Amino acid sequence: MAPIDLEARAHAEHPEQLRLWLRMLACTQTIERDLRSRLREQFETTLPRFDLMAQLERVPEGLRMSELSKRMMVTGGNVTGITDQLESEGLVERVNVEGDRRAYLVRLTSKGRREFRGMAQAHEGWIVEALGGLTSNEIQALHQLLGKVKRHYLEIA
Repeated sequence: MAPIDLEARAHAEHPEQLRLWLRMLACTQTIERDLRSRLREQFETTLPRFDLMAQLERVPEGLRMSELSKRMMVTGGNVTGITDQLESEGLVERVNVEGDRRAYLVRLTSKGRREFRGMAQAHEGWIVEALGGLTSNEIQALHQLLGKVKRHYLEIA
């Protein structure tokens, strides 16, 4: 029997928009749960640690803590805790910002880049596998439709 997810809350009498929202949320949560498990089992890491390293990989010169917090949509305290862990393992480093004694950048170390590369390749494979039931045309159509949802929501929000 399949596990019960948020989609089970919807009934035929609910608006189709609510049923669609619950379906999207159920898909996201199911895939995310699997990603968390695989990252933990194969790399002994967490999704937030992976996400922080992914942000840093995109900006090799490093990011300020406030920018990391914004990009990850989490509090500064969460970013600080993750950064402290990664720094103690030699995966990231803090670098002073010239001209601002209070600020510093966080960036991946060479060890962090190597470890992240392996995680990122595996993560990409897992996502490809998770969405492998869709054809290329279906993926493109879904991507366009979700873009339309995003644009509409940003207009009304």
